[in-house]
Amino acid sequence: MTISIESIRSVNVTRYVTPLREGGSLPAIAEADDGFLYVIKFRGSGQGIKTLIAELIGAELARALKLKVPEIVFAEVDTAFGRTEPDEEIQDLLKASVGLNLGLHYLSGAITYDPAVIQPNALLSSIIVWLDAFIINMDRTAKNTNMLWWKKELWLIDHGASLYFHHNLSDPEKQALQGFPMIRDHVLLPFATAMNEASEFCKEKITSSIINQILDTIPDEWLVISFPELDAASGRNVYRRFLETRLNNADLFLNEVKDARKALI
Repeated sequence: MTISIESIRSVNVTRYVTPLREGGSLPAIAEADDGFLYVIKFRGSGQGIKTLIAELIGAELARALKLKVPEIVFAEVDTAFGRTEPDEEIQDLLKASVGLNLGLHYLSGAITYDPAVIQPNALLSSIIVWLDAFIINMDRTAKNTNMLWWKKELWLIDHGASLYFHHNLSDPEKQALQGFPMIRDHVLLPFATAMNEASEFCKEKITSSIINQILDTIPDEWLVISFPELDAASGRNVYRRFLETRLNNADLFLNEVKDARKALI
C-alpha cells in the first residue's frame, strides 16, 4: 500500500495571543485568518530556521508512523504584525520573523504528559522511542516530555531539537552512523519493551518515498538560508542522505536502545 503525505496548509497570522516562555525560542499562541489558534515557532528565534525544518520533518515522520501530532501549517507573519506588542524582546522576535514560520494546531485543554500518571502501552512507547532514536531527538525526557495528554490520547509536540547534526554539518552519512547515548534519558524507555516489533513496523511505514515526500514540503527559502553554500535541492539532499543512511542502518540505534534498556534493569 502506497502512503502519501498530505500537503501542508498555509495561514496568515492575524493576532498575537500570548507567549509560551519555554527555553529561548519564545514560541507563542497566535490566531490565524482561518479562525484557529496555533502554537507558532518563529524563524527569528535563537535556534533559527533549522529548528523549523527539524520540527517539520520530525512531526511528519511521526504522522507517517500513525502517531498523534497536531496539524502543522506554514504561518505567514506580516511586517505590520506585532508593532503594538509592548514587550521589546517579543517585538524584536516578531520583526525578525517576518515571512514564513511554522505553526502547530493549539490543543486547548491538553495537559503535559506525566509518566507517573499515564503509562502508554509497550508498542506505542517503543514506536515513539524508535522514532526519537531515528531522528536523534534529545528532547523527550522526564524533565521535558514534549508530549501532551489530550482527549485521552498521547500527542507528540516539539521536535525542533532533533536532527541536531545539521547545526555542525560535515558528512551526513557519517553523522547518521554515530551513536545517540542520550536515548538513555528518554521518558518512555522504561515502557519500551516491544522494540523489535516497533522497529519492523517503523521500517515498513517509513520508506524512501515517504522521506522524499516529507523533504519536498520544506520551503526552498528555508533550505537556502540554512545552508547558504548550497542551493535548495542540495540542502534537501543533506537531510535525505542522513535519514536514508540512518534508516538503512536502523539496527545500530535499535541495539543502542536495547542496551540503554538493559542498563535500567
